[in-house]
Amino acid sequence: MFSGRPGLYDETMVAVASTKPSTEREPEPRWPAVAALLSICVLHFALPESMTIGPDWLLLLLVVLLLVPVIVARRLGQSRLSQWIGYGAVGVVTADMIWSIVLLIRALPSHKEAPVQLLQSAVVLWISNVMVFASWYWRLDAGGPNARDLRDKHTSGAFLFPQMTLQPWQLAGEGQQAWKPGFVDYLFLAFNTSTAFSPTDVPVLSRWAKALMMLQSSISLAVVIVLAARAINIL
Repeated sequence: MFSGRPGLYDETMVAVASTKPSTEREPEPRWPAVAALLSICVLHFALPESMTIGPDWLLLLLVVLLLVPVIVARRLGQSRLSQWIGYGAVGVVTADMIWSIVLLIRALPSHKEAPVQLLQSAVVLWISNVMVFASWYWRLDAGGPNARDLRDKHTSGAFLFPQMTLQPWQLAGEGQQAWKPGFVDYLFLAFNTSTAFSPTDVPVLSRWAKALMMLQSSISLAVVIVLAARAINIL
């Protein structure tokens, strides 16, 4: 068919190949991070008024007002704007959580709060601590989710995940070239930091990540001490 002109077959194949759409990188889902922030706001309703700033619905309203432009900006391709507004949303829940923990510690020696309320508040704030720092790790590691979406694979960042050290044939599924950390990976990292006070199987490489982990461990330890102290008083 292509014998009438030398090299016509090769030229045709090149033309066909050039018209094929390139494989698009599948963006990392954002809904787990959004769900984490909204969950923190829902847990906020379980705190007594003495450990919150303003009415119970205030935090939820602020976060929703920030998440809406985050989603809109990302849809419009404004990645940088979406990123910075996202920082603001996480910053709001972080500041609120830290203030509530300060109030929790102050309420312990005063005996103004019922034991059940103190224990409930401590559990809520411990869970919130895990999700807050998971959100920070997810948003900051390797430039954040927008920057990670531009890469074919995850080879560098603030954390050395086990998948980054394995050969492709050692990984299940599609191989290392397709592996990237998702929100669940950072949630697992934050959970280990709050329970074991260490990142366990994920070495920390960046100084900012080490500083955040020290802060998270300190908050978790403070809440655990409150729980232990309250338990001892009850006994």
